[in-house]
Amino acid sequence: RHRTNRGLAAAFRSGIDAALAAGADIIVNTDADGQYVGEDIARIVAPILDGRADIVVGDRGAADNAHFGPVKRRLQELGSRVVQRLANVQISDAVSGFRAISREAAQRINITTEFSYTTDMLIQAGRKRLSILSVPIRTNATLRPSRLFKSIPRFIVNTGITMARAYTTYNPLRAFVGLGLAIAFVGVVPIVRFLIFFLQGGGDGHIQSLVIGGALLVLGAMVAVMGLLADLIAANRKLIEAGLVRLHKIEAHLDMATGSAADPVSGEVRTKRRAER
Repeated sequence: RHRTNRGLAAAFRSGIDAALAAGADIIVNTDADGQYVGEDIARIVAPILDGRADIVVGDRGAADNAHFGPVKRRLQELGSRVVQRLANVQISDAVSGFRAISREAAQRINITTEFSYTTDMLIQAGRKRLSILSVPIRTNATLRPSRLFKSIPRFIVNTGITMARAYTTYNPLRAFVGLGLAIAFVGVVPIVRFLIFFLQGGGDGHIQSLVIGGALLVLGAMVAVMGLLADLIAANRKLIEAGLVRLHKIEAHLDMATGSAADPVSGEVRTKRRAER
């Protein structure tokens, strides 16, 4: 329990930490609005038990779901297609909050966004080559509006920022170099325009095209160099994440040996008898 409302992503991180500290082999996450059918937990857990998946996402069937309006259906389909491209995975309901996670996958996923964990988690998992499956599930009619966002436009903006941030974090070289090349290409256009007028003998009145084009070429080169630096930082981040996974495993072994578990929210240590565990 958080003393104040810290947002959905922070609540998800605390829940994952608590489940890992409790020794969970599989973690199931569901939303608080009663949208998902509890009996379907068996459906999303089965692929992990069979060893076919690291993460399983409940597919609400947005295209045919009677509880979704036409606008929500279109947004769900569009958002899922974008996440599929960014994460390189086949997920038909990317923002579904009903999902099962293996212990190993939970240890490797590090949510960094402050808005929602759903898309950030899938992009991370896809780029880390974790196995992700979708399983059809049933839904109930929601009895209250979402508290995650106040309007659909704000949800779209926040989700778009989250996806762009997650993709850039795990694909910095492609993102920055691609952006740099696009800027440089735009810079070539006014330079070519200046050269055309210059060859025709009228270049004196178009110096501004040369200046703008040169500035854009320099800017594009700088953005590309930023991509190289970001890629080096990303390599360092992978080493840190590998260290965190090892740290989680060491903590788990220590907890089993000493019979104590750390509270991930308050930081207090609760000693338990091994028989109680």
